[in-house]
Amino acid sequence: MTTDTPAPILPADGAKLNLIGLDREGLGRVLDELGQGGKPRRMRIQQLWHWLYNRGAKSFDEMTSISKDLRAALVERTTVERAAVTKSLLSVDGTRKWLVKWPDGQEVESVFIPDDDRGTLCVSSQVGCTLTCRFCHTGTQTLVRNLGPAEIVQQVMIARDALGEWPSPSDGRLLSNIVMMGMGEPLYNFDNVAAGLKIVMDNEGISLSRRRITLSTAGVVPMMKRAGEELGVNLAVSLHAVNDEIRDRIVPLNKKYPIRDLMQACRDYPGLNNARRITFEYVMLRDVNDSPADARALVQLIKGIPAKVNLIPFNPWPGAPFERSTAEAIKTFSQIVFDAGYASPVRTPRGEDIMAACGQLKSDSVRQRKADLLRQQVDAAFAAKDAAAVA
Repeated sequence: MTTDTPAPILPADGAKLNLIGLDREGLGRVLDELGQGGKPRRMRIQQLWHWLYNRGAKSFDEMTSISKDLRAALVERTTVERAAVTKSLLSVDGTRKWLVKWPDGQEVESVFIPDDDRGTLCVSSQVGCTLTCRFCHTGTQTLVRNLGPAEIVQQVMIARDALGEWPSPSDGRLLSNIVMMGMGEPLYNFDNVAAGLKIVMDNEGISLSRRRITLSTAGVVPMMKRAGEELGVNLAVSLHAVNDEIRDRIVPLNKKYPIRDLMQACRDYPGLNNARRITFEYVMLRDVNDSPADARALVQLIKGIPAKVNLIPFNPWPGAPFERSTAEAIKTFSQIVFDAGYASPVRTPRGEDIMAACGQLKSDSVRQRKADLLRQQVDAAFAAKDAAAVA
């Protein structure tokens, strides 16, 4: 009887492997392939884990508790480099946005939102988005690719670099919460998102509790139960409408997973109780979904589900087909939901001046690719013209 040998983890071409994003098993395989496993293998894995994810080391020289021989072997075949931050913006309200560029040239945005009682990092899960929600700027960018666990973890590490928050503090954190609400649909990239979040949640590293992590979905119904069972994080559902007619139009995923199925998946979410409620996100679109009748219908729709409703004033972006609901309409809507027994806070728009507010994220990748394509088309046209002249 034979057992399958896992494929080598270190690149065969001699390129350096980035250790960021590897779990303990992955780190152990690296040590084995470097010939550095042996009897102290478990201790060495723990040392690497501590330096990577608790202290945020950016070089092997910082890892002073690791033997010189092991550090030399690691330097030769691996790295702990962060992705490049090509743009860092600070809003007048303290919100920060980073444009992160990966080695393949693709980019995503991450946003840090400081409040009096918490600091929340909005993390992206995809380059672009597989969905086409009509009110969302990110939705106008087609899906380029999924992010891997390393790219999800690096967004957290880059934010902590900027905040000067290493080693991992036990309390009083500036970055205290994570929301998977950036670019992309997390449940369409669940395996990578789960692997990244498990590293973030590990209590010997970055150590953010699952109670402080929220995963947002537009309603990928078949994956919701699995997310609850495997991660146990908080769930946010981008609802935005109370009937299929309107939701089909503004959240096209609804045509595949209609509201009835979505609400049942919410009721079946593992661990749901009054202390662990589902958050329903509801963007307020003028004369589309913001009437008192819509508010009353929403109350009936979520009846029996431990929940709160986040009302989000629409954040405009160039060419957007919608307008923000009036302050009076939002106030009336919120009061109806609140009177029915559901918390219904109105989210204060943050980072609008740097296009960092909810629904405004969009990297420069697509614009750059379009520009490249245009240049290629122009070059091809001139080439064809020159060829015709020669002929």
